[in-house]
Amino acid sequence: MLKSKNYRWRILTFLFFATTINYIDRQVIGILKPFIEKDPSIGFSEADYGYIVSAFQITYAIGLLLTGRFLDKFGTRIGYFWAVLVWSLAAIFHAMATGFKSFALARAALGLGESANFPASVKTVAEWFPKKERAFAIGLFNSGSTIGAIAAPIIVSAITISLGWRWAFIITGSFGFVWIAFWLAFYKSPLTHPKITPEELAFINQDDSDIVEDRNLRWSELLKYKQTYAICLTRFISDWVWGFFLFWIPDFLNKTQGINLSALVLPLIIIYSVSSLGGISGGWVSSKLIQSGKSINFSRKLSIFIYALLVLPLMLLSFVDNLWMAVLLIALACAGHQGWASNLFSVISDIYPKKAVGSMMGLSGFIGAIGAALSASFIGLFLQATNSYYYIFVLVSFIYLINWLIIKILIPTIKPIHV
Repeated sequence: MLKSKNYRWRILTFLFFATTINYIDRQVIGILKPFIEKDPSIGFSEADYGYIVSAFQITYAIGLLLTGRFLDKFGTRIGYFWAVLVWSLAAIFHAMATGFKSFALARAALGLGESANFPASVKTVAEWFPKKERAFAIGLFNSGSTIGAIAAPIIVSAITISLGWRWAFIITGSFGFVWIAFWLAFYKSPLTHPKITPEELAFINQDDSDIVEDRNLRWSELLKYKQTYAICLTRFISDWVWGFFLFWIPDFLNKTQGINLSALVLPLIIIYSVSSLGGISGGWVSSKLIQSGKSINFSRKLSIFIYALLVLPLMLLSFVDNLWMAVLLIALACAGHQGWASNLFSVISDIYPKKAVGSMMGLSGFIGAIGAALSASFIGLFLQATNSYYYIFVLVSFIYLINWLIIKILIPTIKPIHV
């Protein structure tokens, strides 16, 4: 059988497309919100929409606790299959919703399935890539979240205009079944994959000498390390921001700039294209710094600081009347978030044993999802009461600098823990 010297990059394409589909399915409701809330057979208020988003975030959080351990125990091949199956069925179920309760139920099921995507992807990267390539690899697969966000308005608007909003959920929800067929046909772990060469396997495992012991860690064991608290705290105060961009920015542009669904497509494409570049370049910057001889600690922290600066101008958004200037500020903030995410996920794989990465991603994601669920309900109530985004944008603009300080102070040196 012909073997490849760079098969790990082919594996990365599976993670990229899974993440793309994940975010297409996740974003559909945000794009369709102006349509659904005006549908006389449905109709929901700003507060109702906030609760619907919270339903997703709550089960997403619960799912992260379950899926991280499940992935570490049974592996990514089985875990990813079940995750995509559940979220694809849930996405289709949105088309059958008849009101607030059924939409909330559909979002809850979607959150449960989609929660496994990032723990599974980061765990796969930790197993298939050495540390010096991980941030770039994570940036590449994580760009699927922005590609999905770009593709969603194009696909959803075309389907909705032609067939109605319910078909948008059915068709996009079906994409996952195609991915499942390819995943089961071609994915195996690097140790058992028939197409990987001994040279590539040795290259992948070059960092194993840095690990004192590679084993699963229970949550009680993870909580013994201050690095765990630092990572969980940063995710608690900032994971909600990306959800805010996905679920509320289309509505913000619709209400403040007066653009309809078809006119919304180009601004969203620009926003998420720039965001995708932010995620890829964020991983590339730290990977190049490491390859040039800089320490992992220096490289990750400098990259996080640089991309935190991109979010600062968002505080000016409420004073901008020009559509394209507003798009630019949002795009830069999204790029900052994605650059931060590429490096934070890499930090997790830098610190924890490979067999514990899924659990740590699940635990930190759970904490982040709790923050996201609380913030979603708060944002809905806040907007209903004030009809203003100003204070939300100001808060977002400073969050990533706070994250940088938390990591710098609580994790003086990014290095593997001794277990």
